[in-house]
Amino acid sequence: MSRPAPSPGQVFLAFLALGLTSFGGPVAHIGYFREAFVARRGWLDERGYAELVALCQMLPGPTSSQVGVGIGLTKAGFWGALAAWVGFTAPSAALMIGVGYGVVAWQDAIPPGLLAGLKAVVVAVVALAVWGMARTLCPDPPRVTIAAVGAAVALGIGGPAGQVGVILGGALAGLLLPGKPAGAPPATPPADPRGGRPAGARAALWLGLFVALLILLPLAASAWPSQTLALVDGFYRSGALVFGGGHVILPLLEAEVLPPGWVARDAFLAGYGAAQALPGPLFTFAAYLGTVMEIPPTGWRGALICLAAIFAPSFLLVAGALPLWTALGRREATRRATPGINAAVVGLLLAALYDPVWTEGVRSPGDFVLALAAFVLLAAWKAPPWLVVLLGAAAGWSFDTALRAYSG
Repeated sequence: MSRPAPSPGQVFLAFLALGLTSFGGPVAHIGYFREAFVARRGWLDERGYAELVALCQMLPGPTSSQVGVGIGLTKAGFWGALAAWVGFTAPSAALMIGVGYGVVAWQDAIPPGLLAGLKAVVVAVVALAVWGMARTLCPDPPRVTIAAVGAAVALGIGGPAGQVGVILGGALAGLLLPGKPAGAPPATPPADPRGGRPAGARAALWLGLFVALLILLPLAASAWPSQTLALVDGFYRSGALVFGGGHVILPLLEAEVLPPGWVARDAFLAGYGAAQALPGPLFTFAAYLGTVMEIPPTGWRGALICLAAIFAPSFLLVAGALPLWTALGRREATRRATPGINAAVVGLLLAALYDPVWTEGVRSPGDFVLALAAFVLLAAWKAPPWLVVLLGAAAGWSFDTALRAYSG
């Protein structure tokens, strides 16, 4: 018996909980999403979730936010997509606005041990995601091999080229695998409630708007000098042209806001440091920048403008690409390629588990013990991720405090 489709309100509450507790960046977020929507709620199966992750890996923008928008769109239409984005983004954005209003030095007050504990928990979250997806999506030697080769290529090449190359290579390998095409085609997003536009028409509408804004915003900002238009143009282009997640956006935003004197360098670096300690997507750094702008609009108005502008490309791209992805998924060639794509996604997550998750999160035997304990709590005891996050942070802080007392 199929589960009833969630309402936009249910989607919002589910993503709000994740927005409050999802530490660790986009790779960890993908692990949190899998636990919440595949393992616990059953909104997607492993194959459908892996396909959605693969699609978002190939699009510019913040991968985890795009996956969230895709889940909301698939389960509850446009309002579900908006609810997923608002729920996942709002907590981090509100905190970044608060930092921008005067708690810029907050990062210096965060105990190092607390951050170390959070990083160790991220190792456990991503390891659990890789393990769970591998058991379902890599059940035979050929697909295990695709995942392993994909991880090696991703680590060797790195960056967006490596990610896209691994997924395309996985698709080619899937076409060469013996056997029948993979199961049923992917689930179709709900029809447009205003008249059931076909998938192609909806995709053309959203993708056309994405391209139009990318072309017209710079022209408008040049023709009508306005700080608001300049902000929308700069942050929209940054969100539309970045591959590789939140950390890659840093040089683009730095080039937008520092040369014209919109934000002071010290304030820029302080806000970026604070963003590392917060849950949710790193793209909410845009809300901080909008708050501390030295030229109006500033404060919460500037924050909302910058936040909407930097996330708009991702929303438009997912809304446009997902119907096409669904239509392509009904073709036999695509269904033959799907097992290879799914295995490649496992390889990408495996590579990310090593670098940066493991290399950043496990730097001492104590970090390894904490990560192992978090993994046992998540995998064996089925503890909720938010509780493991809190316990990991507390354990890291306690260990650091005891170490400092002993050293002193």
